[in-house]
Amino acid sequence: MNFEITDKVNEQDKDDIFQGLLEYNLARIEDKNPKDLGIYLQNEAGKKVAGLIGDTHGNWLSVKYLWVSEELRGQNIGSEILKQAEKTARERGCKYVFLDTFSFQAPEFYKKYGYKEVFAVENYPVTGKRYYFTKNL
Repeated sequence: MNFEITDKVNEQDKDDIFQGLLEYNLARIEDKNPKDLGIYLQNEAGKKVAGLIGDTHGNWLSVKYLWVSEELRGQNIGSEILKQAEKTARERGCKYVFLDTFSFQAPEFYKKYGYKEVFAVENYPVTGKRYYFTKNL
């Protein structure tokens, strides 16, 4: 056997590792049915100008991305999207939310809505900070 170290990971490499991990996890995890969650706001031309991407899995909503375009910030659109995600998660049986955000993004926004910091990575990627939050629904 030999180790290969590369800075160019291709799709086949990702798929090989993911499939091995998935097979292991599916044999052990209680809920095998995560469900995607997408919430989008579109302008009159049909272009997405804000949205959230995440998934629900068992007791948890995981928020991967929440974005509001620059021109729409400060109009409570992010708040409404977050509330819709939490409502949908509760309807799906979730009890908790997990998300992360950078220091230059929205840690104070999430705290305002009851999210609690559970962990932070200092000096990420160099001088910033990456926060990890949870919330009970």
